[in-house]
Amino acid sequence: MRIVIAIDGSEAALRAVRHAIKLAGDMKEPPELHLLYADEPLMRSVALSLGLEGAARYHAENGDASMRKARAMLKRAKTDYEEHLSVGDPAATILKFAKSNRCDLIVMGSHGRSALKNLLLGSVTAKVICNCTVPLTVVR
Repeated sequence: MRIVIAIDGSEAALRAVRHAIKLAGDMKEPPELHLLYADEPLMRSVALSLGLEGAARYHAENGDASMRKARAMLKRAKTDYEEHLSVGDPAATILKFAKSNRCDLIVMGSHGRSALKNLLLGSVTAKVICNCTVPLTVVR
């Protein structure tokens, strides 16, 4: 089984990591876990001023900061995983990753905002729910 854990460095994402660790521990065969962080693209003017190397460093630093606690949790649990950093719209990136890697499950956290706030703020979780073609577990 292939499971992608979508993270953003938030407490909600860490709850999703905890859930995935428990899920993996309950399985007869250990699943293939993929820790995915999707960083929003920089505004064009910012990307141009940073240059290719600067923009790459910016995204790498964001990814490292967002994965740090999740990484530690997975290592403490002695759970094997692969890390992935992508740049793009987070919801679209999560969906594309799950499809292209033939994942069997997406696990992600939710901040627990109201439907109105999701509508106004454009919740990543809400977008994934609406467009997902594989099973999805949302951890609150």
